[in-house]
Amino acid sequence: MFVMQDEGPTTGFCRDCFSPVTGDERRCRGCGSPRLLHHPELHQLAIAHIDCDAFYAAVEKRDRPELSDKPVIVGGGTRGVVSTACYIARIHGVKSAMPMFQALKLSPDAVVIPPDMAKYSAAGRLVRELMLEVTPLVEPLSIDEAFLDLSGTARLHGMSPALTLAHLITRIYERVGITASVGLSHNKFLAKLASDLEKPRGFSVLGRSETLSFLATKPVGFIWGVGKAMQEELAKGGITMIAQLQLMEKNELMRRFGSMGARLYHLSRGEDQRIVSTDDHSKSISAETTFNTDVSDCTELERILWPLAEKVSRRAKAEGVAGHTIVLKLKTADFKTRTRNVSLADPTLLANRIYDAALPLLQREATGTAFRLIGIGISGLVEASPEQETVTLDVTSSARAKAELAVDRIRDKFGRTAVGRGISFGSDD
Repeated sequence: MFVMQDEGPTTGFCRDCFSPVTGDERRCRGCGSPRLLHHPELHQLAIAHIDCDAFYAAVEKRDRPELSDKPVIVGGGTRGVVSTACYIARIHGVKSAMPMFQALKLSPDAVVIPPDMAKYSAAGRLVRELMLEVTPLVEPLSIDEAFLDLSGTARLHGMSPALTLAHLITRIYERVGITASVGLSHNKFLAKLASDLEKPRGFSVLGRSETLSFLATKPVGFIWGVGKAMQEELAKGGITMIAQLQLMEKNELMRRFGSMGARLYHLSRGEDQRIVSTDDHSKSISAETTFNTDVSDCTELERILWPLAEKVSRRAKAEGVAGHTIVLKLKTADFKTRTRNVSLADPTLLANRIYDAALPLLQREATGTAFRLIGIGISGLVEASPEQETVTLDVTSSARAKAELAVDRIRDKFGRTAVGRGISFGSDD
């Protein structure tokens, strides 16, 4: 075990045997590994983001070792979309959310495997349990990633948070059979950026002293929430790099971009005051309504469900999150609650997809039973933006996503009642 030392020549450790190393070493003296981690602030940082590498594909390769050196794509059929591609397939240009027909043109020898959400959820739970063994402050973002706050754990574990994380990643590999990457920094925004820098099997550190200079060299798209539409809006004003935002006053940015301007000001400077939250209530978004008179007609329940799906979608879009799981809630006339859910291969924040996923659940339950309440929600939340869903399961789904975003823009300009879907006409919502 490596005990955290006072400041001195030791600035790192070996990621394979955990022996301390100095900044001028290129291989570990103990095991000969080149996987050394050096950073002047390494032992002073405690906010981490852990993201499993190509999670779905990694679990499939774990269970089918004969696929270890083959390109693997997890996703739908020829009209489907890529949920996850292993790194061999990614070398060929395959990406998540890419239409399957295009992915197979790039990697014709790829092995395509339909998603097995039950298996992935089981692996995700094991990873979460291992995270909770090192700190109670774990904020899940999805089935395979989370923020961790290891502040104050050095005395408990007898080592710095950085070294605790290195041990954790090793345990995940040994007990779950998959690899993960770590981003370590002084806040959540930077930790998440860092975890993407060296995937797979990465461990990247962003210290306080380098925050401004690191961000200055990056395009504005590195800022969470700055999607394609926002990048185009910034580009109209000649702003393409974060360095340009760092030179602008907060009031000017807010005048030009509203509340988003404040986000641009703070995140361009690496300022993020969010804490690692363990509140379960923040891990789902839902809406429900109680009827004045019990309802048993399925068509009527379907009509009522749509505006609730829209309400959930509005909140998800406002908070910048999407859900992996769609939840339907029904309460019978005798106050018994039925909860049904379905997991999606790709998370969503679109009302159309939320409603379409819940509809079969409702139709199976609405067979004459009288209900006094209906609700719908999403859980398993991940950070997302609406623009990410303009490429979805197929051409039709993509068109529907673009149409919904166009409706959102009309409503933003003229009010929520400016345009609606036919099924919602007559609704009180």
